[in-house]
Amino acid sequence: MAEIDRVRWHCRRGLLELDVVLTRFLESHFETLSTQERVVFNRLLDYPDNDLWDFLTGKQPPPDPDAALIIRLFD
Repeated sequence: MAEIDRVRWHCRRGLLELDVVLTRFLESHFETLSTQERVVFNRLLDYPDNDLWDFLTGKQPPPDPDAALIIRLFD
């Protein structure tokens, strides 16, 4: 399985909003991310849906400063 396929599967979430946002990000930005940025993106996917949604909507900052850099790409 190709890396992007594995990540695409990991982007499938319980919240439809996250599915949409993460899939769009994956299609628009994943190929241009550096190896380190891909690691950070994958770490973001380990967060529970509600926490991840709060990070992406700016309701709370992510605890990882590197994650904040990736989240800025979602704008």
